[in-house]
Amino acid sequence: MKKTYLTTAVVLALASSITMNSCIGSFALTNKVLAWNKQIGSKFVNALVFVGLHILPVYELSFVADILVINSIEFWSGDNPVTASTRVIDGKDAKYLVKCDKSGYTITNLSDKSVVKFDYNSADNSWSLNANGKSTKFMQFVDDSHVKMITPNGDFTTVELSQEGLMAYEQLANGTLYAMK
Repeated sequence: MKKTYLTTAVVLALASSITMNSCIGSFALTNKVLAWNKQIGSKFVNALVFVGLHILPVYELSFVADILVINSIEFWSGDNPVTASTRVIDGKDAKYLVKCDKSGYTITNLSDKSVVKFDYNSADNSWSLNANGKSTKFMQFVDDSHVKMITPNGDFTTVELSQEGLMAYEQLANGTLYAMK
């Protein structure tokens, strides 16, 4: 049984590599399974689950699904069906439809149908808020430990990604808000 399974897996992998030699793909399904496994617990629990998922053959099946179906859809359509997601969230005053795609998030208020978008711009490594036909950049990554954040007066300030940096930015925002009252 194991020899037949291994032979079948090798034949499928070789056949798919020949027929789809220019379509590598992002292997989103396999990466989601791996990401889920990494967040379960300690490194020992993660290692045990990793081996268990190979025995069951979860990783093998997700890999074959990525190779034969999902990466092909991604290649021909430009969108990976696994990376896009949609959820309905119950808020305090309404329900919201949140759609996630490769460029960011679209949030629709299901009561009044208003739409807000958070867009990621990979060219300048920034996030913008789009609402009511107006786009406002609010954050730009500077390096691994700093971001530029918008201030209440519309300027940008560099914030260190630490507890101290967060507290300083909150004081800047709150100080301006208290002065406006």
